[in-house]
Amino acid sequence: MAACYFDVDGTLVGSNLVQPTLYYLANQGTPLQSALRLGRALVGAPRMAVAELFDRRTFNELLFSTYAGMSEDRLELLGEDAFRNVMLPTLYSSAKGLVEKSLAAGHEVVFVSGALECIIRHLARHLGATQVIANRLEMKDGIATGKLLRPVVAGPEKARIVRDHARSKGFDLDECFAFSDSYSDVPMLSVVGHPAAVNPDKRLAMLAKAYSWPSFDLR
Repeated sequence: MAACYFDVDGTLVGSNLVQPTLYYLANQGTPLQSALRLGRALVGAPRMAVAELFDRRTFNELLFSTYAGMSEDRLELLGEDAFRNVMLPTLYSSAKGLVEKSLAAGHEVVFVSGALECIIRHLARHLGATQVIANRLEMKDGIATGKLLRPVVAGPEKARIVRDHARSKGFDLDECFAFSDSYSDVPMLSVVGHPAAVNPDKRLAMLAKAYSWPSFDLR
């Protein structure tokens, strides 16, 4: 048995990490609380923009620090709303067919995403994925500290996560598949025997052509 490892943002859906975060920040208990959180996020936006260019892990940590002080109950409650209102409308029309083809081949379908697990699990249920590996917030007394639990699902760390998952399940990585749209996920794509570029950015498209990786568009 083998597994298919799917990146999510940009690969299966057109949304990104920032959009669900803005949804969370804009839907706090009161309009004043929402305004304060959005304001703090805007102050930190330039630093996040620089981090996104150079270090995906740092970008994730800065982005999710904006969740500090949110209750676990509210995070769970808004998770399904964020999926329905932000992520689902951007689902690529051919994404479900690709996941179904993987399942029909007898593969375990694993979503590996830098988004929060409380959102991605709803997409997994909708598409039939068998497992989710996504970021989780540290909680103390039911309140988010703004820190991410390790391992942080981002950039090169995804490669180690995929290797560890395959090893724990007894999968042969040479028989596994991985799909992503981003050049930042090249380490993850490189650890499996069957990598594929999906809706690839310019650098990934060039690399896929050079290495004869399958490349296709779900948009």
